[in-house]
Amino acid sequence: MFMYFPTNYVWSLSVVATLNNGGYIDEVDRACKPVLLASQNGDDAGTEELYASWAAVADRLIAKAQDDEARGRRIGAGETYYRASLYTSQAERLQSPKWEGRNAAYQKSIDLLLTHVELLDVPLTTVEIPYTPADESLPEGTSLPGYFYRAPGEGPHPVMIQWNGLDSTKEMMYYSGFPQMLAQRGISTLMIDTPGSGEALRLRGLTARHDTEVWAGAIIDWIEANADELGADTARLGIVGWSLGGYYAPRALAFEKRLKLGVAWGANHNWFEVQEGRRQREGENPVPHYWDHVFWVWGASDMDDFIEKTKGMHLNGVVEQITAPFLITHGAGDRQINVKYAHQSYEQAVNSPKVELRLFDDPEGGTEHISIDNMPYVAGIIADWVAETFSETR
Repeated sequence: MFMYFPTNYVWSLSVVATLNNGGYIDEVDRACKPVLLASQNGDDAGTEELYASWAAVADRLIAKAQDDEARGRRIGAGETYYRASLYTSQAERLQSPKWEGRNAAYQKSIDLLLTHVELLDVPLTTVEIPYTPADESLPEGTSLPGYFYRAPGEGPHPVMIQWNGLDSTKEMMYYSGFPQMLAQRGISTLMIDTPGSGEALRLRGLTARHDTEVWAGAIIDWIEANADELGADTARLGIVGWSLGGYYAPRALAFEKRLKLGVAWGANHNWFEVQEGRRQREGENPVPHYWDHVFWVWGASDMDDFIEKTKGMHLNGVVEQITAPFLITHGAGDRQINVKYAHQSYEQAVNSPKVELRLFDDPEGGTEHISIDNMPYVAGIIADWVAETFSETR
């Protein structure tokens, strides 16, 4: 992986994600160069300084985009707002949950992205998924925020539900280009910030839970209720999750039988075990301020509470119950989640009629976590598998 910050894996991860999601190398360099020295002080220190440096680049782009709008240059403005949103989002991801400016920074990334969508007539709409599980004391009207990216042409189209991991957002799903790849193959995508991620966590306070079939059930109910409006083929619904979504999505696939295929974009067979390793400082963290972040995601008050809430976060005894096609991808050199967990999910998925394990190693690339070092390449391979597998279910 390209290590812009030679001693700082976590900060470099955001650089690589940004470059693979449409960032311009000169703009990224201008955002990063002022904080090279700060990066040497560890993952946690200096993240507010990093945000300010990235925000300065984003704000210059916003000024340029506003000028483009005033001149009637919708395409130029839309493209520029996109990069401003991307840079804002990646810098926000590295901040502490305790940083007072975090929610405003996240909302800024949303607003910029939706301006891009409007100016370029992107076939994306914002959606709200009703979410009031019977065993939770959530107020009536609680919902999960999402984006629906509709495939072109007459429907009905298959639909892939896309989920986050521990620290990503629905905006990052869009930046990845994966929904656009699926649309080219005639498949619509429903990107959802599930509890513990993105807008659901930041702006609505919804925290994670291990039994993700609850989220999946609510989402599928909504798709079925709105199938005509969405142009959705409810007989061909699938799910993909990256990073911690490599636990979330297979769990949903195992227990929600309306899902006809699933993808673990980076296996996460035993996340609880990984946390035990992290307590011993094993492996790399995905974000700075790591324990503050996971306590925030799970609504945990301390380590004992966190352990109690996450002890069910493994797929032992779960993937055996998957009875639909299942693809697992993993970087052979993943420094966050060891490749052994990909083998465990593959070996235990004994009842899937089509289970495949696709490992990425040198010289092919995609060796890092969720293959973020070669993301568009791997995304295309996953999109092809999804399209081919849906075609087999006609």
